[in-house]
Amino acid sequence: MARVCDITGKKTCSGNNVSHANNKTKRKFYPNLHEKNFFIPEKSLWVWLKVSSTAIRTMNKNGVLPTMVKAKKKGTLNKELWNIAKY
Repeated sequence: MARVCDITGKKTCSGNNVSHANNKTKRKFYPNLHEKNFFIPEKSLWVWLKVSSTAIRTMNKNGVLPTMVKAKKKGTLNKELWNIAKY
């Protein structure tokens, strides 16, 4: 499975390791992802999501379903979750 956040769309990006001698080798920067179950009280169901730590903080502040609806409007929500993210 890809390392992509279901809510924010954060994914792996690439860059360089730079040594003391200024040698550059390619490396990857991975997002801080967590696999969590979230309960949506409006729909009374549990949803399993792979989310970044910033998405978890946003969901704790605003709620799970409103965050998913906002991500759907923005276009970053995972396509498999579109059915859940409507009121």
